[in-house]
Amino acid sequence: MYSLSQSVRMKGAAGEPIPHPFRGLSKLEVEIRRGELSIVAAAAGTGKSLLAANLAVQSGVPTLYWSADSNAATQLTRATAILTGDDIRDIKEALREDRFGPYEQAVSQRWWLRFNYSARPTPADMERDLAAYREVFGIYPHLAVADNLSDLDGGDVRDAESYTFGLEGMCEYLNEMARATSAHVMAMHHVVGEYADGLKPIPQSGLKGKVSRVPSLILTIHKEIDGMDSRMLHISPVKNREGFEDSSGETYASFAFDARNMRLSDAAQVSSF
Repeated sequence: MYSLSQSVRMKGAAGEPIPHPFRGLSKLEVEIRRGELSIVAAAAGTGKSLLAANLAVQSGVPTLYWSADSNAATQLTRATAILTGDDIRDIKEALREDRFGPYEQAVSQRWWLRFNYSARPTPADMERDLAAYREVFGIYPHLAVADNLSDLDGGDVRDAESYTFGLEGMCEYLNEMARATSAHVMAMHHVVGEYADGLKPIPQSGLKGKVSRVPSLILTIHKEIDGMDSRMLHISPVKNREGFEDSSGETYASFAFDARNMRLSDAAQVSSF
C-alpha cells in the first residue's frame, strides 16, 4: 500500500502525454497518455490504421507496432509517404523495382519504430517483443499499437459469447500491459453493422463486442467524401476519463486526408451536430 505522498514517486511515467500532431483532438481535451489503454474504432477502410501510422511516425517516441492487419510493404510505403511527403504511388513503384535506395535515409531516421507482421500474434508473442525491445533499447516502448484487436490470438473462440468475452479479456490484458510497461497501448477495433459504411458518427455503443469498460480513451472515426474524391476523417472522443467526451459520437475533430502522401492534417475546426 502507498500513501498519496508515496504515490508521487510510484507513478513513474504513467499519465505522461505522448506528443501528437492532431491539434483538433487537443482542443477536445484528448491526451494519449502513457500507462493507459485506448481503442480506435471505425468501419473497415475508414482510417484506423492511417491514424495509427501518422501517430507512430510523427509522435517521435519509441514505438512497437503489431501490424496484424497490414503487411510489411503496406506499412513501409505508408510510413515513407508520411515521412517524405512523396506520392505513395511513386514509392510503391520504387519498392517493386528495387529503386528504394533514395528513401533509405528517411526511414532510417525512425529506427525506434519496430513492427511485428504476424497475422495472429499471441500474448506470448507480444511479451517476447516487449522484452526484446527493452533488451535492445534499454526501455519499453512509449507507444504500442495493436492493429487490430480482433486479430490478436486470445485462444479458442467457439461462439458469439466466447468471442465477446474474449475481446473484453484481451482489453484487460492490454490494459495490464500498459500499466506494467508505462506504454500507451492503442488498439484498433471494428464497429457493428449499422455503422459499417463509415459515413455517420459512431457512438460508444457502436463498438463491436463489450469492450468499452476497460479503455481510458475511445475514439471513433467516420468519413466524409465529396464528389472530387477528397476525404475528411472525423474523430469523436466517445469515452475520455481525463477530459471531454460525447458518447453519442456527434462531437468530433475533423482532419483532411491526403491520399497522395497518407498524411492527416487538421481541418481547423471542431464540429458538433
